[in-house]
Amino acid sequence: MTIFQEKALNSSMLSEREVQIILAIQGDIPITAKPFEDMAKNMGISEETFLETLKSLCDRGVIRRLGATLKHQNSGFAANAMIAWQVAEDRVEAVGNIMSGFREVSHCYRRDPKPDWPYNLYTMVHAKSEESCLETARKMAKKAGLETFKPLFSRRELKKTSMKYFASDVC
Repeated sequence: MTIFQEKALNSSMLSEREVQIILAIQGDIPITAKPFEDMAKNMGISEETFLETLKSLCDRGVIRRLGATLKHQNSGFAANAMIAWQVAEDRVEAVGNIMSGFREVSHCYRRDPKPDWPYNLYTMVHAKSEESCLETARKMAKKAGLETFKPLFSRRELKKTSMKYFASDVC
């Protein structure tokens, strides 16, 4: 059982350093060559200590998921498509590995298909145009030996926020 399942997370359950690291990662991560090193320097600790503490928080279940969100508008991408793929269950992992190898893909995950929606593998493709997204999907299909897929193009972003564990004035 993780801390989240046992009781609500509060700052008294963690050391001051752990709380400061959580505060550092819960917002936007700086776009630099070594963002964790930069965050560690701002805290007056080494990158190694920062990463060891972060790993401990993950291992203990305090942080269940650590991920980065691409702000595609700031990176030159004008089109995004979630491509839904119909993949035989015994091939999902192998196909997922192929799909995630494309540089245009930022996300790749499996979901349970439904009777009226047979798709079970999803990839988020970023490109300069919708046609480029479709061309990438066709290349992916060919490489993975797939025929059935459905592109779902982003039309507008409704919400994209980072997880907030604590208010910034916790310590």
